[in-house]
Amino acid sequence: MDLIAIASDHGGFSLKVDIVSFLKELGYEVNDMGPKNQNSVDYPDYGIRIAQAVTQNTDSRGIVICGTGIGMSIVVNRFPGIRGTLCSDLYTAKLCRGHNDSNILIMGGRVVGHGLAREIVKVWLSTPFDGGRHQKRLDKINQFDKSNKI
Repeated sequence: MDLIAIASDHGGFSLKVDIVSFLKELGYEVNDMGPKNQNSVDYPDYGIRIAQAVTQNTDSRGIVICGTGIGMSIVVNRFPGIRGTLCSDLYTAKLCRGHNDSNILIMGGRVVGHGLAREIVKVWLSTPFDGGRHQKRLDKINQFDKSNKI
């Protein structure tokens, strides 16, 4: 997996720009889904774009950033098959991949500094899903998603 979709709102724009640069340094292809500047925008528009992109390509991952990360968390996790995880520390970044097979990383641009955010991204991208007992739990979530489609 070499393609990472990323988006933000105005509150996460500065961090998004830095993370796009960092991802490219790491050799990833980046699909920057907006916005293109710091003008005020509605975070749901951008969270929806990323969730749809990851839903359509189940092997892909996405990153979304808003002011706190909470708004984006609410939006992306409304989509079946999305496991968006709000991270502001390395431990959470590691376990959300290992235990929950997170496919969208969520951060708060007004909460996490650029240096820590880069480390969170690196850990999140490099940590594999552990499977085993954790797969059984994801299977239950996936079954719920299938039986509760709107």
